Amino acid sequence: SLFEERDLLKTISKHMENNLTELRAQLTAMTEKSDWPSKFYISLHTNCLMMKTNLIFSISFFYTEDRCCPAGWKMFGRTCYLLSVDGGSWDKGRQDCRDRGADLVVIDSREEQVFLSDLAPVDTWSWIGLTDKEVEGTWKWTDGRSLTTSYWDANQPDNGGGDPNCGEEDCAHIQTGKETEKNWNDRSCDTSLRWICEKMA
Repeated sequence: SLFEERDLLKTISKHMENNLTELRAQLTAMTEKSDWPSKFYISLHTNCLMMKTNLIFSISFFYTEDRCCPAGWKMFGRTCYLLSVDGGSWDKGRQDCRDRGADLVVIDSREEQVFLSDLAPVDTWSWIGLTDKEVEGTWKWTDGRSLTTSYWDANQPDNGGGDPNCGEEDCAHIQTGKETEKNWNDRSCDTSLRWICEKMA
């Protein structure tokens, strides 16, 4: 999946960087001694170069591989996004995304938030992959991660503000045309809105 592929690359890169750091530290310590074996130095130096090469190859393959998005999708970074044409409930939107090999969008950065804020025409409400269905007030993304950085509108989320006509508001949407830093709102998951799908290019 999108997040598994990204996290795997991060894990590999971090592991290789840690190994390189450790090898360099050993090499520095040994060069301060006058009796270190030249063969071991050559072997250690070679290992460092090989690991550095592998790291560069892994990263360059991920970021420069010729990838593109399906027709109708828009690319940002190495990710594809689709704004639905029709509207529906949060669950319907998520199922549609899954049928396309994607999921409702998970917003990982301010840059992505800015991009999504301009993705749809002004005053468009679109479901994102954020909900507190499981535990009221505990917002989680569709990939299971807890919400850490948010862009809620003023006085939101309010779970309907006590208005019985609103019902339980357990799903989040983004609204274009509002201030980029404050354009999320919670809404009844049964409300008919458009949605934004996300998948790796």
